[in-house]
Amino acid sequence: GGDGGDGTLADAPVSSVMVARGALVKPWIFTEIKERRRWDISSGERFNLVKDFVKFGFEHWGADERGVETCRRFLLEWLSYTHRYIPVGLLEVQPQRLNWRPPVYRGRDDLETLMSSEKPEDWIELATRAIGKPPPEGFRFTPKHKSSSYEGGKHAAEEGANG
Repeated sequence: GGDGGDGTLADAPVSSVMVARGALVKPWIFTEIKERRRWDISSGERFNLVKDFVKFGFEHWGADERGVETCRRFLLEWLSYTHRYIPVGLLEVQPQRLNWRPPVYRGRDDLETLMSSEKPEDWIELATRAIGKPPPEGFRFTPKHKSSSYEGGKHAAEEGANG
């Protein structure tokens, strides 16, 4: 409740809401709010958003070597958030809470499984597919934030957390 997906936001006595990190994990959240539905977005639709990021990145930073690598780094930072999304069709409990860490799961297709990986090497693979060019030899990536870090690797629901 309260997310606009079931009408409770419209009934709430508020003039605004803050989406914050939710937009990093699932940038289509604004569509969900506007249309008052949970969108079971496919891995292909999600990957199209990644390719749009690359297109806009090249427009902004350029498509030369420096622009490509700048785009890659920003894309990888974003992918370090998006892997936390659990597809609506796979959730046992809705809505998903941002602090939940999903147990390892197999997606409905190989791309969905790859997109759910918490391994930076898999994010690099996704970025390479979207950019169309491998990173420079010896390239390494470590996220600058803590969204991919959590104690013991446990899903919050396993720890009895409710939100």
